[in-house]
Amino acid sequence: QAQVAESGGGLVQPGGSLRLSCTASGFALDSYTVGWFRQAPGKEREAVTCISSTDDRIYYADSVKGRFTIARDNVKNGVYLQMNELKPEDTAVYYCAADGLGNTARAMSQGRVPRPDEYDYWGQGTQVTVSS
Repeated sequence: QAQVAESGGGLVQPGGSLRLSCTASGFALDSYTVGWFRQAPGKEREAVTCISSTDDRIYYADSVKGRFTIARDNVKNGVYLQMNELKPEDTAVYYCAADGLGNTARAMSQGRVPRPDEYDYWGQGTQVTVSS
C-alpha cells in the first residue's frame, strides 16, 4: 500500500542540527507535492515547508526560513528536511505529507500554502526535541 514514513528525529541541543527523512513506498514521490508539518503540545499543526511536484515552488514558514531546507532525494524515493540552528521552539512532532492528485499543486500555483486536508498521505510523525 502507498504510504510515507518519517525518520531522523531525536534530542538535540539549541544550535544543533538534525536531518529528517521522508520516504515513500508504493508510489514515486518525485511526482508528488511534499510538505512538512509540525505540532507542538497544545499547539495547532503548523506548515513548516513544502515543495511542489515540479520543484519550482518552495514555501518556508517565516519561523524556519534560513535555517531549514527541504530537498528531494529521488534515488531513495524520498525527501529530507535539513534543520540547522535549532531552537527550543522547534520542538514538536514533525510529519511528512504527500499529495499527487493535484490539490496541493493547484494551491501552490495560486500562491497559497496547501492546507493539511489537501494532502493524501501522512506519516506517523517523528519527535524532535531541542533542549539543553
